[in-house]
Amino acid sequence: MRTVVLSSVLLAFAAVGGARAALGQSEQKRVENAAGVLRDMTDVPADVWQRTNCVIVIPSMKKAAFMFGGEYGKGVASCRTPNGWSAPAFYEIEKGSWGLQIGGQTVDLILMVMNQSGIDHLLRSKFTLGAGGSIAAGPVGRTATASTDAQMHAEILSYSRSQGLFAGIDLSGGVLKPDSEANSDAYGARVSARDILLSRRVQPPAVARSFVAALVQTDRAQGIPAGGIK
Repeated sequence: MRTVVLSSVLLAFAAVGGARAALGQSEQKRVENAAGVLRDMTDVPADVWQRTNCVIVIPSMKKAAFMFGGEYGKGVASCRTPNGWSAPAFYEIEKGSWGLQIGGQTVDLILMVMNQSGIDHLLRSKFTLGAGGSIAAGPVGRTATASTDAQMHAEILSYSRSQGLFAGIDLSGGVLKPDSEANSDAYGARVSARDILLSRRVQPPAVARSFVAALVQTDRAQGIPAGGIK
């Protein structure tokens, strides 16, 4: 009986802590590339960053097709908590489009969740971007502000980077959802995206900490004290 109880405790701890879980090479590369995108983010206004509640980074989102276009990418997300940024949760996005297209390209995508309604949508099993005006292209430029009505009231502001330049992007109709397989690999099958993003009991695997470090570095550059919400 003691063995059974001990085994149950250890399983529960592993499900919550997640720090002992292993990441595959593709997930490790995803985290490292997402951290790199954050470190290169220089054109997002300071006032936008300071009001951001959660950040989703999709490095190298693919925009490639013949005849019928589409976009698809995988990335990581983190949310602010009273004690600092949460462990990274893995996410994926897809968007279909119609029209004659030949060739393709990749872009780096950053989504900034600006309010509680956006957080609630992020934690769903699947969220269609753009429903009810929930997403808007973000303003660019260090001295710019989110001054338009759409930007001021949007749940999510979106940015893309192609060839080194950041710009707003229209993602209306895209579907954002947790990457359940990657999250299970990193944190255990019983840990949800909600647990990862909102619970400070979930610790990131060592190889995933570069993303959190990049968020903290950006906070410092914008004058936000480490370990605290704006």
